[in-house]
Amino acid sequence: QLQFVESGGGLVQPGGSLRLSCAASEFTLESYAIGWFRQAPGKEREGVSCISRSGGYTNYVGSVKGRFTIFRSNTKNTVYLQMSSLAPEDTAIYYCAAAAQCYASNDRYFYWGQGTQVTVSS
Repeated sequence: QLQFVESGGGLVQPGGSLRLSCAASEFTLESYAIGWFRQAPGKEREGVSCISRSGGYTNYVGSVKGRFTIFRSNTKNTVYLQMSSLAPEDTAIYYCAAAAQCYASNDRYFYWGQGTQVTVSS
């Protein structure tokens, strides 16, 4: 089953930074828009950010605007999510997934990975 591998999560203090990576070894990312999602305990999965195939278009959920940056390296077959000024409410499992373009609905995405845990706590 084709899927992404997310990495880079961990425990960080409030105000800290992390860089998440979304990589694929069995297919080429440049053919897809890539979205980052997160799911906190007891909450539904929400879209965090998305980047178009070329990287020329990005979007962010309001709560992370100005703090998170999504970018991609098609030569490395990887999409990144740079997170800064992290807060406890950013604690969640973070996932990446692919789509034909950046959609609002999570249902349009596929190749979901297992996720990487981000915990923001002092």
